[in-house]
Amino acid sequence: MSPSVPPALDRPHFIGIGGAGMSGIAKILAQRGARVAGSDHRESETVDALRALGVTVHIGHDAANLAPDTTAVVVSSAIRPHNVELAAAGKRGVPVVHRSDALAALMSDARPIAVAGTHGKTTTTSMLAVALTALGLDPSYAIGGELDAPGSNARHGDGEVFVAEADESDRSFHVYSPEVAVVLNVELDHHANYASLEEIYQSFETFVGKIRPGGTLVVSADQPGAVELTSRVRGIGTLRIVTVGESEHADVRITRINPRGLTSEVTVLLDGRLTTFTVSVPGRHYAHNAVAALAAGVAIGAPAGNLAAALAKYTGVARRLQLKGEAAGVQVIDSYAHHPTEMAADLEAIRGSAGDSRVLVVFQPHLFSRTRELGAEMGAALALADASVVLDIYPAREDPIPGVSSDVVIEAARAAGGDVTAEHDKTAVPALVAGMAKAGDLVITMGAGDVTDLGPQILARLES
Repeated sequence: MSPSVPPALDRPHFIGIGGAGMSGIAKILAQRGARVAGSDHRESETVDALRALGVTVHIGHDAANLAPDTTAVVVSSAIRPHNVELAAAGKRGVPVVHRSDALAALMSDARPIAVAGTHGKTTTTSMLAVALTALGLDPSYAIGGELDAPGSNARHGDGEVFVAEADESDRSFHVYSPEVAVVLNVELDHHANYASLEEIYQSFETFVGKIRPGGTLVVSADQPGAVELTSRVRGIGTLRIVTVGESEHADVRITRINPRGLTSEVTVLLDGRLTTFTVSVPGRHYAHNAVAALAAGVAIGAPAGNLAAALAKYTGVARRLQLKGEAAGVQVIDSYAHHPTEMAADLEAIRGSAGDSRVLVVFQPHLFSRTRELGAEMGAALALADASVVLDIYPAREDPIPGVSSDVVIEAARAAGGDVTAEHDKTAVPALVAGMAKAGDLVITMGAGDVTDLGPQILARLES
């Protein structure tokens, strides 16, 4: 695939360029020769990686950050309307482009694989990127997490395949037209944008309807929401549907998942042949992600046997049960899980590999709207841990909702038999956890907010 930059994105300015999704698009544009600039609220390793590519990054938001020759301002749904740079763009008549539209433009001359679902998008997209790269196909990719180093969330490749996450949270995945789409699961989430599960189904139906003629939908045969979606989209034009999972009716059927410590050995029946490969992260849900990646890669034309072997080269992605280190005999692991299904899956995976070790969780609820709707389920999931510390809600893009706090999570966890400590002062957590942990324990920092910053601090406290 020859590099191309849409004229409107020749000299773009990204507001919030340090974010996972935004930085990836900025990186690909820079690698294709665009003169990229942007702003973020703080310095970070991601910002350093962008600067190494020649990207101009301003810290702090200011109307003066927009260069006179800026061709477009790129935003995500997290950018508030009153942002000073966004307001300046409006006054100057500079086009404003949503992140998803920018990504769609970059994929327009490629063979896109778009990975969607309430959970598992980053992992599955990463697995595909790593495996297709190992096969020498040189794909482009845009991932919502780092593979192995800051700035590794995206890359422009010279191959014809482009692998990307398709984010349903704000319906922005409706702008993509993939050749292959993956739907891992469908559940109610993002309550600020969806009023009901029915709205979620309708949104995913729209996404599936954008698959290119003759394209393929890879979809779970096990998860109830995905099964319902499949029943709704059968018969769409020339769409080819490939179901994956442990169901005996799955087109790509998982016949065995054999846990082996922090890895799994997975056997699948594909086109009448059994194929066994290793998944280098623990947990049944990650095995399912790997099989979905296998089916998507085969749908785009990769040989099944070679692709299965290449999937074993995937060793994880930042914040997805990522081992941060060990001190005083205590391992500290970071988890991005913030929806109850993800929380339970990660805790069950750790339980399956931890043996007799105690599992301690530091959990930070993410978003007031999600906590209002799913706080009780979050608490029930936390009860799977031996003990947990619950922080205040991380607001992200939301304003507080009266009466909604992390107390709903704490009360539900205690009602389910969980040993829970409330901690409103995040700076007190490292000492608190170090006092709780004993040699042989596993500590998990869990949530989509800045709880991830506590892992190194807990390790430092354990070492002191």
